[in-house]
Amino acid sequence: MKYIGAHVSAAGGVENAPINAKNIGASAFALFTKNQRQWFAKPLTDENISKFKEHCKEYDLSADYILPHNSYLTNLGHPEKEQLEKSRKAFLDEMQRAEQLGLKLMNFHPGSHLRKISEEECLDRIAESINITLDKTESVVAVIENTAGQGSNLGYVFWHLGYIIDKIEDKSRVGVCLDTCHTFTAGYDLLENYDGVFDEFEKEVGFQYLKGIHLNDSKKELGSRVDRHDSIGKGLLGPEFFEKFMNDSRFNNMPIILETPDDTLWAKEIEWLKSIQKKK
Repeated sequence: MKYIGAHVSAAGGVENAPINAKNIGASAFALFTKNQRQWFAKPLTDENISKFKEHCKEYDLSADYILPHNSYLTNLGHPEKEQLEKSRKAFLDEMQRAEQLGLKLMNFHPGSHLRKISEEECLDRIAESINITLDKTESVVAVIENTAGQGSNLGYVFWHLGYIIDKIEDKSRVGVCLDTCHTFTAGYDLLENYDGVFDEFEKEVGFQYLKGIHLNDSKKELGSRVDRHDSIGKGLLGPEFFEKFMNDSRFNNMPIILETPDDTLWAKEIEWLKSIQKKK
């Protein structure tokens, strides 16, 4: 079964996110547990936590299909010690907030070398950052999102993801989220080489580590290394890709999250995606 939703607003409190998910007909959702453009935030209150859990239960939204997103500010591979420590502290806070909410996953962008250290050294720092955080938390899985490869961002090729995972001590608590727009603009041809792309993913990472999908069309062309999402079926990936994806059982039973730019279309996009699944 496909569990589909969107990255919904948590304005006014995290407890509002499940309501916003329900309002678009979602069976999965993503959220920021705090302001994504601030380093730190006030702790979650007991009321925030209890109402969030109540609303998830009320609307039948399982923690298995909720994929919170880390702040955009953190860089777990930062070449400078002070900023690296600041990022690690913020990431730990995000993971702890997820645990407080009873969530099982935390999605994050791996990091950037800022052209000051090598790719390998940066990847090593990212892995070390994850290990440090997992040691200080109990259950949440650190879910590495692939990137489009803009600037000095790492994670745009599958071997980067596999390299990081190889260095994680507790492999039961690490996973990957694939963003379809990022995958395409990073150079993986999801149109002409759909099966080949996922064969390579299986070889370099392994589907056992796939914990979620960000399902986005792309405004930018194959291999452009530019991250610009488009509405489902309106970009360069187009409707045929999404029909193939929605009928691929490898993507069952995980959160499939829309980050498409027009939130007024989310309900229609979810409805259309469900409608193109072939009945068995």
